[in-house]
Amino acid sequence: MHIILSHTNLDYDGLASMIAAKKLYPQAEIVFPSKISPEVEHFLAIYKDTFPYKRPKEITWEHVSRIILVDTNVFSRIGEMKKHIQKDIKFIVYDHHPITPQTVPYIDGIISPIGATATLMIEQLKEKEIKISPFEATVFALGIYSDTGSFTYKQTTSRDLSAAAWCIENGANLTVVGQYRDIPLKSDAQNLFQQLQENNEIHTIDGVDIVIATYEQEGYTGHLSVISRKLLELSGADAVFSIVRMGEKVFITARASSERANVLSIIQQLGGGGHSKAASAMRKNNMKEIVEFVTDKLPEMVTPSITAAFIMSSPVRVVAPDTTIEIASKMLYRYGHTGFPVIENDKLVGIISRRDVDKALHHGLGHAPVKGYMSRHPIYIGPDESLDDIQERMIKEQIGRLPVIENDKLIGIVSRTDVISAMHGTYHRQGNFTRASVPLKRQLSDQMKKQLSGIAFELLYSIGKEADTLGMRAYLIGGMVRDLLMNRKNEDMDIVIEGDGILLAEHLLEKHGGQIRSHEEFRTATWKHPSGFKIDLTSARTEYYDFPAALPKVELSTIKEDLYRRDFTINAMGICLHQEEFGDLIDYFYGYEDLTHQRIKVLYNLSFVEDPTRILRGLRFENRFNFQMDEQTEALAKESANNLLSVSKQRISSELWRLLFEENPVLGMNRLESLGLMPFLLKKRVDSETAQKRYTRLHHSILSLTKQGIYPDRSIWISYLLSYIPIEEPDWSEVESYCLSKQEIKLLGDIHQIIHEKPLSKISPSQSLGDIHEQYSDIELGALLTYSSFCVSSDFDVIEYLHARERLVRKVNGGDLKKVGLKPGPHFRHLLLEAEKIQLNYPEYTKEDILAKIL
Repeated sequence: MHIILSHTNLDYDGLASMIAAKKLYPQAEIVFPSKISPEVEHFLAIYKDTFPYKRPKEITWEHVSRIILVDTNVFSRIGEMKKHIQKDIKFIVYDHHPITPQTVPYIDGIISPIGATATLMIEQLKEKEIKISPFEATVFALGIYSDTGSFTYKQTTSRDLSAAAWCIENGANLTVVGQYRDIPLKSDAQNLFQQLQENNEIHTIDGVDIVIATYEQEGYTGHLSVISRKLLELSGADAVFSIVRMGEKVFITARASSERANVLSIIQQLGGGGHSKAASAMRKNNMKEIVEFVTDKLPEMVTPSITAAFIMSSPVRVVAPDTTIEIASKMLYRYGHTGFPVIENDKLVGIISRRDVDKALHHGLGHAPVKGYMSRHPIYIGPDESLDDIQERMIKEQIGRLPVIENDKLIGIVSRTDVISAMHGTYHRQGNFTRASVPLKRQLSDQMKKQLSGIAFELLYSIGKEADTLGMRAYLIGGMVRDLLMNRKNEDMDIVIEGDGILLAEHLLEKHGGQIRSHEEFRTATWKHPSGFKIDLTSARTEYYDFPAALPKVELSTIKEDLYRRDFTINAMGICLHQEEFGDLIDYFYGYEDLTHQRIKVLYNLSFVEDPTRILRGLRFENRFNFQMDEQTEALAKESANNLLSVSKQRISSELWRLLFEENPVLGMNRLESLGLMPFLLKKRVDSETAQKRYTRLHHSILSLTKQGIYPDRSIWISYLLSYIPIEEPDWSEVESYCLSKQEIKLLGDIHQIIHEKPLSKISPSQSLGDIHEQYSDIELGALLTYSSFCVSSDFDVIEYLHARERLVRKVNGGDLKKVGLKPGPHFRHLLLEAEKIQLNYPEYTKEDILAKIL
């Protein structure tokens, strides 16, 4: 027997989920808990005959083999029914509450943190194309609207809105939803509401107002959840706890409206459950003890206030009063800022905004200093200013950035973006490029010790320790951090130092030995450890403008600014190596989130404009990791494609060969095409369909050889580019301009030779492998593969010939010719080729047989 259960004090979401579960599991019986919320009782008074259900006493529990559990995932919330549950019963769970150590072991189902469990059930109904009636659609909508607060609660997701829309499409009656969601209070409930209004205390914790309302009565009164919600609305507090003794039991219901108040943290300690904004529990303790317990625990439920010091950006880029409007404009464009503080003699004297700069430029005043157009009485705040006060100040003064001043010095700046990011939680992004003021942290030292070799781990630890002795901070950054999080082998150490990289390298050399190579201009060094490891030590740096000059300079900076120079968020993470935080992941730009969601994202809008080769690098990471550029990054890549025209062929080539040789070349070529990059790589091209057929055939030919252990050299990547060229024409200069090595140039030369001197189409089926080898022995393997993939349709099997040629173990060599008395000379090459031809035709011949034939 299969049954459908939910939590005690059944609410609308639980009811809707049970009815939906019956649609998904028609053989299962709905079993209502012994206690149902007054709202649901009110609803069932009219509609209980519209669907089948049973009470616990009607179930033969020993026959129950499977339970579909909805809107809860723990035993403690199913009330008295838990005493009937047998140990061998299997659970299927659908719930939107978080998984806890008390979560029942389940064999199937979904637990997902969204607004309502009814949403999960609707998604299953849609997937299985199960039809529902208008009444069922109404009940499902009632569940969603109730548990999301009509889509106003923080846990609401787009999935909840989509599910509600589906309900409406299927005939949900929103008038009924509104009628039953907020039912009128009966006289006993109205009396309790009045008593709680008169018997309450307000507690203020770090600016958060919390009402604790108490009352004692002998009889039971329902609707405590509705009463608590009304108390919250009427009092204007941030949270309310209604604690009511009814007979021998004490009911605790909590509601919150502030993002800083998490009532669930206290309710869970009382054995209850719910959400951060709505939770309840029931105890048999002394009421005074419970009130004291809740009061004592209030500080634990309040998130510390967010202040300017927490959300500000620092260090701050500034301009001097004499900086020209033109230079300020370039800086605004370069850094994506909307304004700069103006500093004179270390004092804040004004603010210059993008609007001010644009107006001045419009009137041809680019040469003028910013002091003539800046706001001269800047509004600023202190580091302890609260987020609420910052919001009020921005709204009142109609300004988008507030400098943060401490001891008369500018220590940071708070922008609208910082405020929005703080308001909407750790993972909110304004657009796609918000960066956190405080990095997200994870501790990775155990993972480092497990994944890295012993010497690599000890080296990192030692570098951090020695940096500490010099008053510096060291961070492991880049691909090694990314690959560590992906459990990929990589010990290519790239270390950034908050301090002087060369000074640390010299210290490490003195301490441990080895060799160093320094670059004074950028204060970087490569230290070769005696074990053979090469470690790049880079001084954290950023670019700035040395006023009033417009050319960028380089200065030592912080890890945050250094990481901001990286290409993608997944490569902009660091790991602390200093002792007190060794192994902490530093993630200002949500790289770990993007890594887990397999996303490629740039850090700022102008990333591809500043370095267009990052587009090609992004495709390589997509290919290597099976990731995908997010929508905005891909749009920026397409918009910036024309900037590839300004990049040297050498730089583009160094990216293309990695994309088309180290990774899957077909995927790489397809993405070059889909992003519209090919017109900016090659001007004269065949149509895309022809090119795709060519490079796909080439890839298949290469795979057929690699399966036999035969691999083309790196130069083969140039053939994929050649697939877009009308190769019968003599002018291949565009492709030649991408060749960086002699092998690549020879590959093109060999293909050209095949086309004009040795066409494969002229090979007769009767020709032996030896005869074919005489013509093509000096032709590169890649050239034969390329030409046969692009041009030829004949009976000649290139793969068969190449397999025989590349696997040929030569029985006769130059030494054998010397032994029979021949003197070395040009004729040796001819004789050895003849020996190879004979061996290809007659593999059974011995060395002596071959020598007899060629001499």
